[in-house]
Amino acid sequence: MTSNQSLFERAQRVIPGGVNSPVRAFRAVGGTPRFIARAQGPSMWDAEGTRYIDYIGSWGPMILGHGHPAVLEAVQKAAMDGFSFGAPTEREVELAEEIIRHVPSVEQVRLVSSGTEAGMSAIRLARGATGRSKIVKFEGCYHGHADALLVKAGSGLATFGHPTSAGVPAEVVQHTLVLEYNNLAQIEEVFATQGDEIACVMIEPIAGNMNFVRAQVPFVARIAELCQQHGALFVFDEVMTGFRVALGGAQSVYARLIPGFAPDISVFGKVIGGGMPLAAFGTSRKIMQQLAPLGPVYQAGTLSGNPVATACGLATLKEISKPGFYESLGAKTQALVAGLTGAAQDAGIPFVGDSEGGMFGFFFAAELPQSYGPVMATDKERFNRFFHGMLDRGVYLAPALYEAGFVSAAHTDADIAATVAAAREALRAA
Repeated sequence: MTSNQSLFERAQRVIPGGVNSPVRAFRAVGGTPRFIARAQGPSMWDAEGTRYIDYIGSWGPMILGHGHPAVLEAVQKAAMDGFSFGAPTEREVELAEEIIRHVPSVEQVRLVSSGTEAGMSAIRLARGATGRSKIVKFEGCYHGHADALLVKAGSGLATFGHPTSAGVPAEVVQHTLVLEYNNLAQIEEVFATQGDEIACVMIEPIAGNMNFVRAQVPFVARIAELCQQHGALFVFDEVMTGFRVALGGAQSVYARLIPGFAPDISVFGKVIGGGMPLAAFGTSRKIMQQLAPLGPVYQAGTLSGNPVATACGLATLKEISKPGFYESLGAKTQALVAGLTGAAQDAGIPFVGDSEGGMFGFFFAAELPQSYGPVMATDKERFNRFFHGMLDRGVYLAPALYEAGFVSAAHTDADIAATVAAAREALRAA
């Protein structure tokens, strides 16, 4: 059988770094990436035939597990009808209706092919709708690899951000302001000094690219107030959290805690495509009318609303809409986090975890971080040892301390128990 090492060497000759998305290269944790041959239910098998309990789930979309029968049937039927038409389909309409049915803040959506594309388009729409240029994002939140979002904080609130990637000119990010996540004083200050110039504030409500960090309720509530007061738009990036943490997304969680809360623009991906390339952005009918072909904000995509991808997404949304789905999923995820925490406590290792719905995170730290700096200050070396210890015991976690994890409906109590047992062994060695 082909080995992971030989495949990685072969891949590096024809693909930069041997991977088509950087985190897959295992650079953060070291070692050789596993080349996956197949997956079923909660499990993946690599090129050597080794089975892993999968807690990345293609980075979130596989909420039903791999190869769910209803999803497979829908995709197979759609593929038989045609891969792509470059023309409208009824299924696009059905998927849009299904998203809108569960997310009260959204009256219309535009389907696209990736989370990056959806986030980029949402920002363009916000700028077009407000006539303003500046945008606010938060350190540690990832909204895709659009140029304007590949930016780190300046030396102070009065300064603009600096590019974090070569190939991004400084002038492209000059209108991007980067603030500390969960820092109320900074968001107050930036609106006091530049509020009338801000087109939108964009946030991951649960930052899954800081592992798992929640936006504090007062923080979200105050941003919403400031945006309303100053005519800016509040953009919820729910590429990761949408239909993953709750049927109505993270915004439904905050709406239960903040009277009258709703974001102005929402961005979705991952789960709504069921594992195929599909994403969306949406808002009120009034704002969406700014988009071409009705309005002056241009956005297009040759493969947007792909008929096979929409079939996959629609079948997934129908399954997760069934009564009791999220209660069961949330209980499994909580059991996993509780088990890992207990194992670490028994080993005398500082460890904290958190979860919402089918999304979770953990840190080798004494308390849950609330922003990017504390996340990156957690025990990286211990995480790396733990990651490899778990991998060697058949558990596939995210290969970086700053990435969230995901539980699927296909994970069984036995899978959770096996994971916790593996963690007990790995923690003793970590």
